[in-house]
Amino acid sequence: MVKGWRVGMLLLVAMGNLAWSLSAKANFNGKLTVEIDGLKNKQGQVCASIFASSEGFPSDRNRGLQKQCTKITDTPLPITFKNLKAGSYAVAVFHDQNNDSTLNSNLFGVPSEGFGFSSNPEILARAPKFSEAAFLVAGPDTNIQIQLKYF
Repeated sequence: MVKGWRVGMLLLVAMGNLAWSLSAKANFNGKLTVEIDGLKNKQGQVCASIFASSEGFPSDRNRGLQKQCTKITDTPLPITFKNLKAGSYAVAVFHDQNNDSTLNSNLFGVPSEGFGFSSNPEILARAPKFSEAAFLVAGPDTNIQIQLKYF
């Protein structure tokens, strides 16, 4: 009987620890630092948007989870997103050289300003899908690097 009681207590403690662990992971607020490299010059600003799903990615900044534009002071340029839950995210970035908060393009739709995405996927004839740019935030501090591309 004592042996059964000990096993029951051990199971109860183990289940409590597991529940606390899962609860702590679900409730943490992570910070993501994005290091943006490959800037052609220091004119204008860099605008970045973080997405938690494919909805709106990569071009509809208003559907992103968070967005911000930062004046270029250093290269590489760090941009930080705070209060992120554990999960999968994708980041889209562009070098807004004329400060109009828009990724400008030519008559054929080719971007005339620098741009980049998390996971640095190869860019051929289209923007990447969310799954091609996705990465995990699984702890309190995550760091990624994005290399800008210019056409």
